[in-house]
Amino acid sequence: MNGTAHATFGAATGFIVANTFHTSPSTTLLLVGLGGVSGLIPDLDIDGSLRGKITLSHKVIRTVAQLIGALMIFYSFYGGSSKEKWLGIGIGLAMMVVASMIKQKHMLTITGVGVLVGGFSLQELWLILLGIYILIASFVSHRSYTHSILGAIFFGIIASKLEESLGIDGVFYACLAGYISHLIADLKILPFNKRGIKLFLPVSSKEI
Repeated sequence: MNGTAHATFGAATGFIVANTFHTSPSTTLLLVGLGGVSGLIPDLDIDGSLRGKITLSHKVIRTVAQLIGALMIFYSFYGGSSKEKWLGIGIGLAMMVVASMIKQKHMLTITGVGVLVGGFSLQELWLILLGIYILIASFVSHRSYTHSILGAIFFGIIASKLEESLGIDGVFYACLAGYISHLIADLKILPFNKRGIKLFLPVSSKEI
């Protein structure tokens, strides 16, 4: 199932939650949006369709990092003391070498680190946990842990912390229902799915 269908199902679950809680129009719009986004989240794994859409091109990051490294070398050579000069040049060279090895597949990991840093900076637990989720997702294969009960539980914790932060009833249910709608839509028992999901990882790797 493609991303549009997953987002639509997720948004529908958000709408159902909003009606259940009899929310205002603005809160209904929020819950529908959160449901739609949550319906896409499981595809944030290493081979998922969402990975390339939320990350910058690796060429941009690589170029910026190499420029910073070159500037550090230049500044250290002309402006640093003897010890600082060689340390700065070494760090600058290391940055340029590491940057040259950055590929698109690394961008999801870098995004996870960025979200994690942002969470600590803003002191938002849900954002810290989301950063951890993205980091883990960047290393697991498609339709594995992000498509499992374990992944749903972890995302449910993120959703509960988001609801606490926003102070809006229904956020937890809209997010979790949107996430679960994705898992249901990817089940092998549905006629349009050639593959299933490993729902019971790590206990069982059988696709259902």
